[in-house]
Amino acid sequence: MYLQLHNLAIGYDTQVVKSNLRVSARAGEMICLLGPNGCGKSTLLRTLCGLQPALEGDILLDEQKSLLHLTEQERAKLLALVLTERLSIENTTVHDVVAMGRYPYSSFLGGLNATDEQIITTALQQVGLEHKTTIFYNCLSDGEKQRVLIAKALAQQTPLILLDEPTAHLDLPNRIRILLLLRELAHKQGKCVIISTHELDLALQLADTIWLMSNHPELQVGTPNELMSSGAFTTAFANNTFTLEEQDGYLRVVMKNV
Repeated sequence: MYLQLHNLAIGYDTQVVKSNLRVSARAGEMICLLGPNGCGKSTLLRTLCGLQPALEGDILLDEQKSLLHLTEQERAKLLALVLTERLSIENTTVHDVVAMGRYPYSSFLGGLNATDEQIITTALQQVGLEHKTTIFYNCLSDGEKQRVLIAKALAQQTPLILLDEPTAHLDLPNRIRILLLLRELAHKQGKCVIISTHELDLALQLADTIWLMSNHPELQVGTPNELMSSGAFTTAFANNTFTLEEQDGYLRVVMKNV
């Protein structure tokens, strides 16, 4: 197991959102974190990456490294994070934003070598933005900015990648492209990829494992079909205008008549 949560409690100050979280994630696994708005998905991701403190418990990487006690540079070599918050980065090119992903490995002076430059180029190619290298980041569309931040995370080359709504602001072809890329990184490069998403259709088709957050006190974990069979999806999304149905061996989102 690459990532393990031990009796983790998440929240803000004294307000507990979820507690006693006990779940593991493997290297080579793509996990989609699903659940209705306000259930704590972003809070969990922000706690996993150290942006906010855990209220209780521990987070272990590789069965021995506690994320809660690592330095910022140590953490940056183990996990990369992509959030949905829009960043305002003035007078900085796309290349230089992606290059920030190499800083945990750079020299004291922050210089980039030929290997770093090749990693940056590959990351931009993976998200389809190699032709935007010299463009200023703040001149891009929202969707392009999101892809640049994903490229920055790829350039960081960490064994764990956490993404909060990585397909926000993207059109359908690029949503599919990014999720397929992340799945490929998990399966072919052995990375552990955890994605918080509202893309139910795509998550159900592409995720190896679902972490389902809802009013249930625990994280419900399983394959899409396992959670469908147990009725967990029906309970979690009971108040939504859609249902989940199995059609031709695939789980699909079906809109209710309203």
